[in-house]
Amino acid sequence: MGRTFFLDQHGCAKNQVDGELLIARLEAKGLARVEDPADADLIIVNSCGFIESAKKESLDSVMDARASYPDAKILLAGCLAERYADVFRTELEEADGILGNGDLSLIDGAVDSLFSGGRPVIKAPQKGVCGGDRDSLLSFKGSAYVKITEGCDNHCTFCAIPIIRGDLRSRPVAEVTGEVRSLVGRGVKEINLIGQDLAAYGCGKGDGFTDKGKSFLRELMEAIAAVPGKFWVRLLYIHPDHFNTDILDLMEKDVRFLPYFDIPFQSGDDGIIRTMNRHGSAETYVNLIRTIRARFPESAIRTTFLTGFPGEDEAAAENTRAFLREIRSDWSGCFAYSSEEGTPAARMKGKVPHKKAEARAAALTEIQAAITQERLRARVGKLYDVLVEEIIENKDGTDEGLAIGRAWFQAPEVDGSVVISYDLDDAEAVREIVPGALVRVRAVASSEFDISAEWERQS
Repeated sequence: MGRTFFLDQHGCAKNQVDGELLIARLEAKGLARVEDPADADLIIVNSCGFIESAKKESLDSVMDARASYPDAKILLAGCLAERYADVFRTELEEADGILGNGDLSLIDGAVDSLFSGGRPVIKAPQKGVCGGDRDSLLSFKGSAYVKITEGCDNHCTFCAIPIIRGDLRSRPVAEVTGEVRSLVGRGVKEINLIGQDLAAYGCGKGDGFTDKGKSFLRELMEAIAAVPGKFWVRLLYIHPDHFNTDILDLMEKDVRFLPYFDIPFQSGDDGIIRTMNRHGSAETYVNLIRTIRARFPESAIRTTFLTGFPGEDEAAAENTRAFLREIRSDWSGCFAYSSEEGTPAARMKGKVPHKKAEARAAALTEIQAAITQERLRARVGKLYDVLVEEIIENKDGTDEGLAIGRAWFQAPEVDGSVVISYDLDDAEAVREIVPGALVRVRAVASSEFDISAEWERQS
């Protein structure tokens, strides 16, 4: 029998794409993927190395795999492996091999070495953007992430991404568009464009794009707009300092580009914004949101806040709370600052006690929860297309069917859901409401984070 492998996936959407590429390469090499690590000859922990809690989770997974499956080969891959490959060479004996993410094609040689008795430690230079066919997607059916950039040149003082993934580089327009076309041809209904900062697409030192009087992101979107079919395109992670306002015209013309804007502001205090090596201000960020909502009154805004950043006093924390109340984002992630070695912020004075940072994050979360509930209530009574993710098994013997999905204002994993009710005796409803399908619903109620809806028969 051939070799088998199990992928233990961690981290962000960008790391998920890397995991999907690893699956594709291993299957092309003849290994079979299994869903139970007990059945695997090789266990790959595709790790996150961004913040302390994520590092610990990934390392715990290695330790647990070693203890539970002593006969399997354990390969630590991903960002943690990339960041600490030299350390783990001697200090992580629980892993049989280490593979960074600079060149995912090197998984082939790593596997050969593992099963030949070697202990490969592989860290390649960060060049280009790893891509290729991905037959197995780790998202819910009907949804896919498409990575358009790798690395970052913004160098926010708190962020380790440039340390881990290197400088900004972008995929060619034709390559991205070809992947989108392929995914749509396979029935994918939601394309989520990802990168550390989509606004910087095409602006890497070696990208070689030609200035055509428009942002390179707009140029890419125009090429995607030429792909036929019914599908969504969601743009995730746009840095607020250089938001590409020229994309708004295109989004008005082609409604497949969702008016969902993920803009990580991180703080609403001008002093902290500057200390983070960002060049905007609370005022310019508020004006950006006003510009977006003037064009798209029902647009969904997601953001991120980092509390307890070095130098953040109570006045700065209150400024951020006031900023959140002003922009009234639909969703936000609020996190206590975690000091990351190698970043400028790790050397800054004015450290904030972690408990105080957590309390400030909790305060922002409470403000956001109230805003989210209000904005969800405003969506009740309206019709929406919803991407079905899963069917809830009926165990009570009634004729009520339930499904879970997402509307355009809900991004994968991070936002709420739509709970769809339908009649199990209605053959048309049962036929239409399947994972990966877009179905029309009417929102009938809202809760703290979710929408309750009823399936609408199409005329």
